Amino acid sequence: MSTLPRGSTVRRDAGLYGYERALRRHGIEPIAGVDEAGRGACAGPLVAGAAILPSGKAGIVPGLADSKLLTAKARERCYEQVVRRAVAWSVVVMSHEECDRLGMHVANVEALRRAVAKLDVAPSYVLTDGFPVDGLGAPGLAVWKGDRVAACVAAASVIAKVTRDRLMDELDQEWPVYDFKTHKGYITPTHSAALTEHGPCPVHRRRFVNVRRAAGLEDVAGMEEAAVEPVAESAGL
Repeated sequence: MSTLPRGSTVRRDAGLYGYERALRRHGIEPIAGVDEAGRGACAGPLVAGAAILPSGKAGIVPGLADSKLLTAKARERCYEQVVRRAVAWSVVVMSHEECDRLGMHVANVEALRRAVAKLDVAPSYVLTDGFPVDGLGAPGLAVWKGDRVAACVAAASVIAKVTRDRLMDELDQEWPVYDFKTHKGYITPTHSAALTEHGPCPVHRRRFVNVRRAAGLEDVAGMEEAAVEPVAESAGL
């Protein structure tokens, strides 16, 4: 299913909870959101989160927004609220080895499927961010910029981002020359310079062009392009 139920609409000014309200008016519940963090990074794991928020005031998470638009401290506060309020939530970590073996798109889809399957409560409907994902076990809708317009997707994005940031902070302890704690594995001038000077470390993804070049692997056809770091991280927040 790729559309909302017949007769259901969501106004542009409906706010962050508009999609959930529209679905609940048709008796559809529980509603899960799912999102990932780290797809464009060239180091570290890919992390997917899923969340089901309750209806009513209990499901209104103070300060909730797309995780990329929040400062690190604000994300941590939202994370604590989400895991406390959620009917169910889950997180799945795909290692850099899995990302290299499967390719980023396949790994991304698999991570989203696993996150939904791991929920303690089976959803009746799933909202995904940006593109449709089959095999979720429930009908659903791909929402453009879903982490900015659907609360359950925003909640999932916070779970994924906070979990991954914590993992990258741990990797920084093991590989401090790359400054993972700052850029979280995305490309920055500092990260690029470290790759050039030291070459890739074991947690760099060999499917990425810049990593392969730094490792002296010239075959880059069909490889991934690394993304620049998220705005909030580049601001040092």
